[in-house]
Amino acid sequence: MFSLTCYGAAGNVTGSRHLLNYNNKNFLIDCGLYQERELLSRNWENFPVNPENIDAIFLTHAHLDHCGFLPRLVKEGFRGPIYATEPTIEIAKIALLDAAKLYEEDAQKKILRHKLSGKKPEHPVVPLYTVDEAYDVFEYFQTIPCNENFEITDGLMLTCHNAGHILGSVMFEFIDRKTGKNLVFTGDLGRPERPLLPEPERFSKIDFLVMESTYGDSVHESDELSYEIIAQTITETAEKQGNIVVPSFAIERTQEFLYCLKKLLDENKIPHLLTFIDSPMAIKVTEVFKRYPEFLRQSFYKEVQENESPFEMELVHPTESVEESKSINHVKGSVIIIAGSGMCTGGRIKHHLVTNISRPESTIMFIGYQANGTLGREIVSGKKQVRILGEYRQVNANIVQVNGFSSHADQNEILWWLSNFEKTPEKTILVHGENQTQETLKNVLYEKKSMKADIAVYGITMRME
Repeated sequence: MFSLTCYGAAGNVTGSRHLLNYNNKNFLIDCGLYQERELLSRNWENFPVNPENIDAIFLTHAHLDHCGFLPRLVKEGFRGPIYATEPTIEIAKIALLDAAKLYEEDAQKKILRHKLSGKKPEHPVVPLYTVDEAYDVFEYFQTIPCNENFEITDGLMLTCHNAGHILGSVMFEFIDRKTGKNLVFTGDLGRPERPLLPEPERFSKIDFLVMESTYGDSVHESDELSYEIIAQTITETAEKQGNIVVPSFAIERTQEFLYCLKKLLDENKIPHLLTFIDSPMAIKVTEVFKRYPEFLRQSFYKEVQENESPFEMELVHPTESVEESKSINHVKGSVIIIAGSGMCTGGRIKHHLVTNISRPESTIMFIGYQANGTLGREIVSGKKQVRILGEYRQVNANIVQVNGFSSHADQNEILWWLSNFEKTPEKTILVHGENQTQETLKNVLYEKKSMKADIAVYGITMRME
């Protein structure tokens, strides 16, 4: 009935690309970039299946590891519809243009570095894709409604369910009308009781399940502990006259961190510091949040209406231009700098790391997952020297990792999400996870839920019938 081949997020976390075949129709669930350093070469490779033979793409949400490969696929010949919710389409456009701009800038800088050093590059230095190629994707976007049946081909229905991960994120439920069996892709599974978003919808029946497992071996810190760590870190760093540099994902994480800062300020638990959102992308995404209140947790929306919005606090200064970004370095005293990217793989965060990572009085505070092979992972793993913008820098700053901000379900929350099932799925496939994490979750699912799970292997086709 269904067959699935994973060309990404199989034995690793990023690069979500799941090819679903149904009655000789090919559907790609997500089309993301690899972000682990050792797997970056896959972003440059042609897709294993001719893009012209892919009938449609379905995006669970707008993080780059789920949508960032779209310009390459369109360049290779994909011409079908790209289905997503309205907020996902808006945010994906912002994310793709931002990524393309960074690719172009990084290529230009690399060319200049080679020229100044006299080194001849092994391969031509070109961007992964250009701004124009990102724009080429936009004409293929089509809005898909939530919680409504949508016939995508003869005999196959699709329904989108809220995933609770980021604004506009959904789980896809494919239903075979002939057999009545369903196949659910969780995408990135969100968490219950988060301040900004409603909790992920739960199912009573799933026949075939493709589920993420990023935090399948761990349990997140409580909000109380996370807020306490953040308050203590900001206070102590300010006393030393250092800066608090926060590598943050522009989508969801930045907005939730602003919510946290407002709470701590309202409770007088942190000093009133200038806070810079040094990410044009995060600034644009925050505007999308304001436009789609129906996708937010209603208690949060009501709170925003009745009180000052965390997105519009007086102390918060968005810095869109490069000149504004550079001027942050001239501000005297301690400041909080929120900049992308969240894993330090590109963007303005690298320049703030250059300025602060060797300063003992400053703090680099991570509030998101750091994938293997990324600069962020190197820093949080305790390396004393890291390479940033072509040069090695001593890590003298205070390094803090806050684990409670994740928008991914942890092991307990995965078990909670599964607890509504009337019976276990016939087949469960784990994606989006590092090998040891997936093995741990696989064992836990069997011990606690009597669920047998398979771990996706890159390029291996699995059948569900």
